[in-house]
Amino acid sequence: MSISHSYPLTYRRISVIVAVVAAIWAATVTFAAASGLLASLYMPLIAALVAVGIAVPTLAYLALPVVRAWVDWVGLRRLTALHIWRIPAALMFFWYGLNGELPPVFWILAGTGDLAAGLWALRVSSKADATPGDYRAMHRFGLADFVVAVGTGLFYTLISDPRMAPVASLPLALIPLFGVGLSGATHLAAFDMLRRGVRV
Repeated sequence: MSISHSYPLTYRRISVIVAVVAAIWAATVTFAAASGLLASLYMPLIAALVAVGIAVPTLAYLALPVVRAWVDWVGLRRLTALHIWRIPAALMFFWYGLNGELPPVFWILAGTGDLAAGLWALRVSSKADATPGDYRAMHRFGLADFVVAVGTGLFYTLISDPRMAPVASLPLALIPLFGVGLSGATHLAAFDMLRRGVRV
């Protein structure tokens, strides 16, 4: 039976599976951070884990038609609204940064970029007449923010700056090792959806 004929049951099942996988992913990061496992790793390995976190859901989207169909059903509006989480993430960067617990260049770029991306996502996803161009602009900015933030964070981990230690601890670890993975993958999926003309 095709996905279109089995809707809504198939989509509901996929939604449950995605929710369970996301919960397991978040719980794994939480356990690794709380137990000190992340802090014991060679710091550049954390950057590698961030890359894996983006690559795995992106590959699932590209390789599995059922996943693409489900993401199309979710739609660009809800996919974009997901990025509103970056507003509290930005506030967390500001909190740690203003307390001297992160390198200034890192937290200013990451925090400011996330705040702008989160507010932009809120505006676009709540706009009744948002156009494909509105979504494209938001996702381009959001992805550029990730490239800058991850690149800057990688630089400071490679030079073993001790102020990057909070990234391996809770609650900050959930941003790069969970939130960035999901959000980065949804940026790439959004570009593909826009290319294919999927409904907003």
